[in-house]
Amino acid sequence: MELLHAPWRIDYIRAPKSPPSDHSLFTRIAQSSDDAAHFIVCRERTCYAVLNTFPYNGGHLMVVPYKQTAELNDLTDEELGDLMKLVRRSVEVLRRVMKPDGFNIGMNLGKVAGAGIVEHLHMHVVPRWKGDTNFMPVIADTRVLPEALADVAARLREAFAA
Repeated sequence: MELLHAPWRIDYIRAPKSPPSDHSLFTRIAQSSDDAAHFIVCRERTCYAVLNTFPYNGGHLMVVPYKQTAELNDLTDEELGDLMKLVRRSVEVLRRVMKPDGFNIGMNLGKVAGAGIVEHLHMHVVPRWKGDTNFMPVIADTRVLPEALADVAARLREAFAA
């Protein structure tokens, strides 16, 4: 069994949480007009793609419906279809821009399943490269991302727009 360890994600888990709100983090990001500041790389009619700021790997995207819901059954067939189409498009763009060897794609529904933002479902699209895990996070509490998030976001935004 191969494991992808991401001990740096504990920073996200331990980070202070915003006070309770009617709007999730993803809803607030979607409502912003500054896509670059929030690392949004693509907006579609019912969903958008955003770079994860606590990535498992460089280029880690999340595809998020504009509708805030924790349940798949709350999405219409159209919204669910659009979500999967943007996941597919994200894979195509990441493959072209970042040239990974493979992908992990998935969704965590519910806190016990590992959802960090329980109230707003989203799909993870994580590019993977052979040998992409190394010793740095384990022994040095340091993760190595070869490119700044803003630079990755700009390259992906350009590719989505093409």
